[in-house]
Order: sequence, then structure tokens, then C-alpha cells
Amino acid sequence: MLTAAVAVIVLALLIDLVLSDPPNRIHPLRWIGNLVDALDRRISRKGVWNDRIMGMLSYVLVATVALFSVLLVTALLREHVGIWAWVIASALLFKITFAVSSFRRHCSPIRKALDEGDLESARSMTQMIVSRDTSCLGTDHVSSCCVETVAENSVDSVVSPALYMGLFGLAGAYVFRCANLMDAMWGYRKEKFANLGTFPARLDDLLGFITSRISLLFLALAALLLRMDVRGLFRISLRDHSLTPSPNSGWPMAAAAGALGITMEKPAGYRIGDGPLPTVIDIERSLRLVELTSVIFLLAVTLPLYVLLGVQVQIFIEDSILAIIGGLL
Repeated sequence: MLTAAVAVIVLALLIDLVLSDPPNRIHPLRWIGNLVDALDRRISRKGVWNDRIMGMLSYVLVATVALFSVLLVTALLREHVGIWAWVIASALLFKITFAVSSFRRHCSPIRKALDEGDLESARSMTQMIVSRDTSCLGTDHVSSCCVETVAENSVDSVVSPALYMGLFGLAGAYVFRCANLMDAMWGYRKEKFANLGTFPARLDDLLGFITSRISLLFLALAALLLRMDVRGLFRISLRDHSLTPSPNSGWPMAAAAGALGITMEKPAGYRIGDGPLPTVIDIERSLRLVELTSVIFLLAVTLPLYVLLGVQVQIFIEDSILAIIGGLL
């Protein structure tokens, strides 16, 4: 099982780097999102506490369906096909919860458009990765959008699911991913879901509390290897991490701003860092910083944790599911 556990993490990383994500129409997170939408259409809004309780129960239902489906697949493959089928399935299902190469896939076309002087196309593509109005942004603020998005999502898209995979196997990765997805869809700052989204949003904040802060250590190591400003990384992180509305996103954003020696700015929102606004070159620098951070974290933290702990938790839950099904049959 030791070799198999190592293979799961290494194979998941290779799948991400070589193949990236599956098409959206067949992406399992899309299926989970469809379930969330179906629940939204069926829940009647009846007041603050009713909506909050229904939001909590909805999260429990979504996470239970996701966990049961994922771990039933891996359990059946291990039981009836063999350990290497289990390795491949576990790697693929883990890969679904994190994304390293997607940063470059989303930002490189924007960088290319800016290089070619096509600001309108860059603005249009940037609107797909941020919620702010990009129609009047200049090259520097478009670049800032990219750098901010890459830095912030280093935690939500890599460090958090990777840590919980290491600790609790696929169950941990999907518990986090469901909370993060429902926060994005129902977050309590959106008026329509002011109460329904409270539980998943706050659970997402809770699960990201540790990972957003420990990400600094791995961003610092990557910055050191890339000869970036490690001292600035810690200085700006400690000073500016509280400037964003989210209690967690400010940490990796401020860390990246300090390491890159730039200022990230959301007009009428926040201004993080001491240097100039980002240039097109800084988009590439931020990508290299976060990609190296992600690889380091997956190999130095997720892999040993999964070998020592996470795989045991995953196997235990898989066996429990098989026992339950066997009892029912």
C-alpha cells in the first residue's frame, strides 16, 4: 500500500501537468454544481434561521453524495479489479479537486492579448476570472487581476484540497471542495443567498484558515528558489493580509505581492504591496511562483501525509461503505 499511496499523489500531479482538467461538460465538479442548483430550485425561503439550516443540510447532502459516489468507485475497483485500478481512480479523483496547470491556461491568453496590444480582448477574457467590471481597466489593472487571481487560488485550488487529501484521503479533499464550490455559488455576501449560503461560506473560511497561513512558508520557499524577495513576502503579508474582504485570501495575495515587488490593486477596493502595479511580465512571474509552490506542497506535504495517514482513512471509509452495502444486500 505504501507504493500505491505514493503513486496516487505522483500520478495525480502528472495528470494535472500533462492533461490539465477534463472538459466542463463531463467534469465531476460540474455534476456537483448541478446538484447544488437543483437544491436551490427546490428550497423555499422562509426566514433567516430556516434558510441557514437548509443551507447547512444542503451542504451535508451534497458532501455525502459526493463522498459516497467517489469512495464507492474506488472501493469497488480495489475490491474487484485490483490495487492499480484503485491507484488510477484515486489519482484521477484527487486531480479533480485541485488545479495547478489551469492558472496558466486561463492567464496565458490574457498575457498574449496584452503583448499584442489587444486590450479589449484582454479585458473580455479577464472578466471570466474576476467579478469586478473590467471594461475600463488598463493594462496594469488587467495584469493585477491575473496576478491576484493566481495568488488567491493557490490556496483554494491547490494547498487546501492537497492538505485535506493528505490528512483524510479523498474524503478530506471532497469535503473541502464541496464547501468551496458551494461558497462560490451560494456565498453569503450574495444577496439572493444571504442566509442559505452562510454555512458553506463559513465552513470554507474555517477550512481555509490554516492553509492560507501555512501557504506563506511554501510561497517563501518557491520565492527563494526563484530568487524573488522573500523578506518582502513576509513583510507585506504581515502588513496587508487583512485588506481583502475575505479573512483568508489576503495572505497568499499579500505574500505574492511582496515576493514579486509589486502592488495589487482593486479600484475602490484594496491596494496590497509597495511596488508598482504589475506588468505583463509579472503575470508570468506569478505563474512560476505559484506553480513551483504547488509542486513543492504536493510532494513535500501531501505525499508523506497521505502515505502515513490519509490513505488509511480513505481505506477505512471505503471498507465501511462496502460493509454498509453488503449489509443492505
